[in-house]
Amino acid sequence: MSGPVVMKSGDVPRYAPGERVTHWIVAITFVLLALSGLAFFHPAFWSLTAVLGGGVWSRILHPYVGVVMFVFFGLMALKYWKDNLIQPYDRAWQKRLPDILNNNDHGLPEIDKYNIGQKQLFLAWVVSMVLLLVSGVVMWRDVASFPVPVIRIASVVHAIAAVVMILGFIVHVYSAIFWVRGSMRAMTRGTVTHGWAKHHHPLWYRRVTGGGK
Repeated sequence: MSGPVVMKSGDVPRYAPGERVTHWIVAITFVLLALSGLAFFHPAFWSLTAVLGGGVWSRILHPYVGVVMFVFFGLMALKYWKDNLIQPYDRAWQKRLPDILNNNDHGLPEIDKYNIGQKQLFLAWVVSMVLLLVSGVVMWRDVASFPVPVIRIASVVHAIAAVVMILGFIVHVYSAIFWVRGSMRAMTRGTVTHGWAKHHHPLWYRRVTGGGK
């Protein structure tokens, strides 16, 4: 990208409207799937089927909502794949993780659009999403019929992948709202402040602002 792209507001653009819409579709469908999936996982959570209209409708809609989430997440993955490749400066940044957790960010290695934690979470979600799709298709008896042992294995894989994604989702939300303050506005307004960009992602900041001048 050449030349500065600073908006009239003085903020730095981080996500276009289409990117934000895709993100929120994935987030909403994930919440619906997580809640209805927990309802199927254990009777204690059965009341959560209400998010999709009750037990019968949850049984019908859960796989279809899963396909919607997979498609839109796939669009995100294609868009952000290169940004999430781990680089040498990411590993150098990770070595300073104890300092980062203690809010001692003096002299940190400069990083690009995402830090290594975000990149690792992205890769974990990509793998988990593929496992959820494949195992979900095996379990979706309206689509195909598989031997019972295969369905049982798919059920375990589906549950493990779902737990990984739920934990990752919690970490993602917590870091965006509480840990790295100012991150949430990137997905609500589409922009971040100059100070936030320079502080957290200096390589990306210089790249998108033509040097930050």
